[in-house]
Amino acid sequence: MRPISRRHLLRRTVAVSGSLLAQAAFPQDSPPSNNSGMGPVQGSASRGVRAQARGKPSGIPFLAQFTDVAAQAGLTHPVIYGGTERADYILEATGCGVAFFDYDNDGWLDILVLNGSRLDPATVPANTTNRLYRNNRDGTFTDVTEKAGLVKTGWAAGVTIGDYNNDGFEDIFITYYGQNVLYRNNGDGTFTDVTKAAGLLHDGIRWGSGCTFVDYDRDGHLDLFVGNYVDFEVAKVGKPGANRGCTYQTYPVFCGPRGLTTPRQYMYHNNGDGTFRETTEAFGILEGRNGFGMSALAADLDNDGWPDVFVACDSTPSFFFHNRHDGTFHDDALERGIALAENGQVQAGMGVAIGDFNLDGNLDLVKTHFAEDTTELYLNDGTGNFELATLRAGLGVETRYVGWGTGIVDLDNDGWPDLFVVTGSPYPGIEKKLPAMEDKTPRVIFRNLGNGKFEELLDGAGAGISARHSSRGCAFGDFDNDGDMDVLIMNMNEPPSLLRNDIQKSDKPRHWVKVKLIGTKANRSAIGCRVTASYAGKKQAQEVTAQSSYFSVNDSRLHFGLGEETTVDLTVQWLGGKSEEYRKVEADRLIVIREGEGIIRSEVFPAARG
Repeated sequence: MRPISRRHLLRRTVAVSGSLLAQAAFPQDSPPSNNSGMGPVQGSASRGVRAQARGKPSGIPFLAQFTDVAAQAGLTHPVIYGGTERADYILEATGCGVAFFDYDNDGWLDILVLNGSRLDPATVPANTTNRLYRNNRDGTFTDVTEKAGLVKTGWAAGVTIGDYNNDGFEDIFITYYGQNVLYRNNGDGTFTDVTKAAGLLHDGIRWGSGCTFVDYDRDGHLDLFVGNYVDFEVAKVGKPGANRGCTYQTYPVFCGPRGLTTPRQYMYHNNGDGTFRETTEAFGILEGRNGFGMSALAADLDNDGWPDVFVACDSTPSFFFHNRHDGTFHDDALERGIALAENGQVQAGMGVAIGDFNLDGNLDLVKTHFAEDTTELYLNDGTGNFELATLRAGLGVETRYVGWGTGIVDLDNDGWPDLFVVTGSPYPGIEKKLPAMEDKTPRVIFRNLGNGKFEELLDGAGAGISARHSSRGCAFGDFDNDGDMDVLIMNMNEPPSLLRNDIQKSDKPRHWVKVKLIGTKANRSAIGCRVTASYAGKKQAQEVTAQSSYFSVNDSRLHFGLGEETTVDLTVQWLGGKSEEYRKVEADRLIVIREGEGIIRSEVFPAARG
């Protein structure tokens, strides 16, 4: 790492002090929240931040317009998660993720929507299961859940997608409150539960949360990181009002996460024969046992060629498990400036995303938090050390909502990645007592102005953005293959939203390119491989990930908006392998690159022609 400046030293001293205070407040063996003496440390952390003053609107038209087409597309089954009028336990409030992925390799994105349950089984509607929707290539989807063998009930949480056995078909791993599940894609439209055969069964009840496939030892086989949120049992946790500390602005709410017990995080090594073995203790992940782990993301954040794992944590310091290149990790989050707020306070980390928002070729980081706090933006200096850029980037103007799923993605194809956040209260019914804490809230777009600053779009991005829901996970991908990025969103106790993006025509054309990577020496899904696009004097890095946002999975085809540029230079860095360069690649098409073979296909989408 680079030499430590006085500014970095001060920041890290504050962070360490804050971490010590945080750990003293909720140690690993803290008692459950029905202990009335735990009142001061209940609930999710919020810093009570007042919003920044808004500047004068830029007046620049935003050409991306979003329409919710879920109903007409056939995504009609509601996602059941806890009570609709109130949530007595934290289990009912966290929701679950969604995924864009091509399970049948036809070149069109299919959809996986996870589902939950209710504490009273008698109130759970029939057919409440996870849902797999096959893309019909005409803007509609067919529910193929039963045929695919994915019918399962329970409290699903997070999902990660990857070809763990390198057979050419994407597999599915889902975390649950209870027992996690690994589904092997059979290549014929069906999946098989191979959890036991793969060695991923565990004793007792765990609350699985963020999870991600990651080839941490670069052997070409996808390993598996599994986070956990809270050690939780209904019988040991009081209902709202049972504990004087379980309140939000004096209003009784469910207990937790603070005051409950922090769980372990887990790492599993892929043996290359379809099985995994737990390597948690040997690989240093036990350092992260003191945290309420939520969303996970694996990427090479320090540009050393080895994938690291970042975990957004709720009301405890977040984790950055730095890959030491020898099969072990160390939590460097404090030293690198991404564990806590700048003043050393903990935050209610929910969602996380990476992207190169300032086009310097480094992966920056964004993390969402509770109401009365800011969505935090961390600027990567290229060595994996981060500077907080939230306020100077203009993100401090919005503190009203609880943020969950998020993404750094170019929504209008102008060549500058924007920031998208879904929101929603964890406390259904609380707005009857506290009108300012609305249950259903709008989506948030911060458009990138290209000068290091963002502008929140309070209107003008379409009805799909202003619509109010209590949302959790979201995923980004081009489901209709028309050259722009759409958004899939999980809504609590409602059907999901599918926001179709329609970029309006203007006198300045908006070009784009997509890149699909296929590993040979690297894992076939190319998870951890990076593409850097150079255009108009800019340089944008993206990396293939297996989870981000909030418990969700994005389209594995990397999408670059190019603005007015009609060609782009691409550099591919294969995980553990060589770098490959491709010059003057034509825009407005999908480029498929196989490791060691080059561009094997250049496809112009029918929906994007003309």
